[in-house]
Amino acid sequence: MVLGLIPARYASTRLPGKPLLDLGGRSMIARVVQQARQARLDRVVVATDDERILRHVLDFGGEAVLTRPDHPSGTDRLYEAFQRLGSPPDVHCIVNIQGDEPFIHPAQIDALVAFFQDERTAPDIATLVKPVVSAEELFSPHLPKVVLNHRQEALYFSRHPLPYQRQHPPAEWLAHHRYLRHLGLYAYRPAVLAQLTQLPVSALEAAESLEQLRWLEAGYAIRCAETALDAFGIDTPADVARARQRLAAG
Repeated sequence: MVLGLIPARYASTRLPGKPLLDLGGRSMIARVVQQARQARLDRVVVATDDERILRHVLDFGGEAVLTRPDHPSGTDRLYEAFQRLGSPPDVHCIVNIQGDEPFIHPAQIDALVAFFQDERTAPDIATLVKPVVSAEELFSPHLPKVVLNHRQEALYFSRHPLPYQRQHPPAEWLAHHRYLRHLGLYAYRPAVLAQLTQLPVSALEAAESLEQLRWLEAGYAIRCAETALDAFGIDTPADVARARQRLAAG
């Protein structure tokens, strides 16, 4: 069984109650659930820290579990949700779907699920990457970049462009190297997810504020699937306005 879990917190500095925001007549969390249900997932569950989100999801026919409000990361919330579901022994893959990406494409989820079809060759962790297409993307610290080895496993994630091209000025970097950015969609084997929640914050994670560096430092392999489809996370009021415009345009 493949289980899709969607962490959804009510608290947000810039957008309180973000999962309940109205986007074209439907809440953001309802749109995320709708997209996830079109992927190759056997079950989709929202993991939330707030009764209002829980009731809302149940009201539109979704499935949700209530988790503690004090988790330091979405990964911890995810694992508590899995435990509250009874840690189903038939689940061989857990997909972590961001609750603030109402336009996530089912094909992006399916690309990660495909890695886990054969349990003998399933990776520890899988995630999604996308080619960088503009200088704005390349130099934005809000869009983490990633470099891979020949097995399509992550070597390092950074908010800085990687690699640094010593022989070319930064304005020419995109012309001389194919850069990849990281999209925050993950899949794990359940036993690995349990182990990840026991790891202490690492030095690289603290420096870059990227949780996946903790996993690399601990020796876990992160296999990456590439997509040409973009991601559209909603973090600011401007993002909300853009999402509503996109929906209005059809």
